[in-house]
Order: sequence, then C-alpha cells, then structure tokens
Amino acid sequence: MTKDGFLVVDKAGGMTSHDVVAVARKALGTKKVGHAGTLDPMATGVLVLGFGNGTRLLQYITDGDKSYTATIVLGASTVTDDHEGEVLTTTDASEVSDADIRSELAKMVGEIAQRPSSVSAVKVGGERAYDRVRAGEVFELEARTVTISALDVLEIRHLAKTTEVDIDVTCSAGTFIRAIARDLGLALKVGGHLRVLRRTRVAGFPMSQAISFEQLKDGKFTPLVLSDVARATFSVRELTLEEVNELSFGRPLSINAGLQIFAALSPDNRLIALLKNEGDKAKPIAVFAAAN
Repeated sequence: MTKDGFLVVDKAGGMTSHDVVAVARKALGTKKVGHAGTLDPMATGVLVLGFGNGTRLLQYITDGDKSYTATIVLGASTVTDDHEGEVLTTTDASEVSDADIRSELAKMVGEIAQRPSSVSAVKVGGERAYDRVRAGEVFELEARTVTISALDVLEIRHLAKTTEVDIDVTCSAGTFIRAIARDLGLALKVGGHLRVLRRTRVAGFPMSQAISFEQLKDGKFTPLVLSDVARATFSVRELTLEEVNELSFGRPLSINAGLQIFAALSPDNRLIALLKNEGDKAKPIAVFAAAN
C-alpha cells in the first residue's frame, strides 16, 4: 500500500473525527494521519483523511468549499443549537408559513456575517469554545464573514408543535450549519435547532468517493494517490525531466501561467512540488520529491 495518500470516509454518527483518525492510523500502519475539517459527533458524512505526505496538502483542502444536507427543527432553541443540547425555549411553530421560511433562508445566501455556535471548535482565549460552554460559561462568539453560495429547501413538514425543514447547503469553510438553524428560528421568533447534519462534499471530494467506517476498520480500501488529489485540487503544471531535477533541489522554475498555486507533476505522474509565483519565478512552497 502507498505510504502517502488520501482516504475519504463516511463518518458515522456518535464518533469524533479523532476517533476516525485513530482507526485510520491503525489500518494504515502510520501515525502520520490528519483530517481536512472536523465533523461534530452528531454529524455524518465526508471526512477527508491525508496520510504520509498527504497531510501536507490538507490545509488547502480544508480551505475549500463544502456541501451539506441538514434538517432544521423550528419550535425549540437549545444551548448547542442542535438536538443534543439542553432546550432553552419552546414555541408552537406548527403553523409557520412556508413562504416565510423560504424568504428568511434566501436572505442568508451570499456573503454574510454569521455568529458561530458557542458550542464549536473555535478557540476563545486559547480554549475551545465548546470546552468553556461545558464548563458552565455563557458567552457569544463574534460574527465572522462567510459565504453561502447555495441554500435550497428540499422539504418542509408541519408537525404537531414543530416544523421541520430539510435543506441542502453549499458554503465556504468556516460556515456553521447549526447557526443557520438558530438564525432561522430567531428570525421567525419560534426558536430553531439542527436535528440532522450530513456533509456530502469537501472541496473536490464527493460522497461517491467515500468508504464506510467498517471498510476503514477492516482495511478494505484503496487510497487515493497524491498526484490524483493534486490534479483535483490545484491547477497543474506538467514538468520536463530537467524541471523535475531542478525542483528536487528546491530551485525555482520559470513563471507559472497564473497567480494561483500550481501542482508540479512529473512525466511519470508523481507530485514533485507545489509552486507559486514570486517575482519573475515560480518558487516551490512544498517539495514532495526531494533529491537524495
């Protein structure tokens, strides 16, 4: 099995992202495993793992946009903005109009200021926000700018005391889907929280590439190789053999065709380096095939 690569895992509910990483370390036989973006224990879906030199690409994947499906419950607010937290308020929301729901959600599309859930992995004073909340502290995090590029309503269900809304969201890194539920409930004056959250895509990694947690645990998988991930994540620069040699010593090349980061690939499809223009040269910001 390759010592450098990626796995896409469909994380089950009730486990942490770190739990998945721990199992991957055992299955892959290496401690050098990381993930591209935490999923809460209640959430399921796409968790991208990098191992070996793949861990060096994770930061670029984490910064990519993401897609989710979720179910919002209107009629109750909770301390965690999801169904696992203590209920703070309840209101009969069975007759909230579909038009009002759609109208308020439509206002969230685009570049918006969003306040993260207090029970999140955001650090406050060096501590994770969720640790401070669980210790009994009450506070609100500052709003941050995020981009929601699509927010589609899939179904609305009016129940005895609540209304459930299924949504499909595509958004920038750092967007909180629980905050969408909370803010919809606030706007409609009935309270809201998240009951279901499933991540369906991270950057160029869709659910169709994912293996189950059981397959990961049993070692029944074929990792994605670095070069394929690089092609899906960056613009590509095909190298000559001479350029491969230059980069292996960390030397710059002639300027790239654009200002973005380029993946430099050898004639035999190996990821050699990541390149970024600096002045009149393309300089390596990470070298994956250094000279011996």
